[in-house]
Amino acid sequence: MAPKGKSPSQLIDERIEELGDWRGKTLAQLRALIKQADPDVVEEWKWRGVPVWSHDGLICTGETYKAVVKLTFAKGASLKDPSGLFNASLEGNVRRAIDLHEGDELDEDAFRTLIRAAAALNRSKAR
Repeated sequence: MAPKGKSPSQLIDERIEELGDWRGKTLAQLRALIKQADPDVVEEWKWRGVPVWSHDGLICTGETYKAVVKLTFAKGASLKDPSGLFNASLEGNVRRAIDLHEGDELDEDAFRTLIRAAAALNRSKAR
C-alpha cells in the first residue's frame, strides 16, 4: 500500500532516483519497456516498497538488491520463453524471474513479448 498522499507511480519514481546507480537506470528501463508492451498496465507499490506491475492480475515485481535487479513474474512458469530470459527461480511451479546484473544486456523485444504474454495469460484467467 502506498504511503498517504503519494501514488505508486510517484513512489517508483522515488525508488529509481534514490538508487542513483545502474540499478535505478535498469529499473527505469524495465519500467519503460513494460509500459511500451502494455500501455494499460497498472503500477502498484506493495510489500513495504516493491514496485509491482499488474493487468487483470499481477504481471511482475521489480525488486532491487545490492548486486541484482530482479523481475519476478507471478505466473512465469506458464509462459513460453523462447529467448531464455528467465534465469532465476527456475525450480518453482509458478513463478519465474529475470535477474539482471550490472552491464547485462536485455533483449528488449523478447522482454516486451513476455510482458504481453503475461498480461494475456491474466486476461484469459480473468474470464
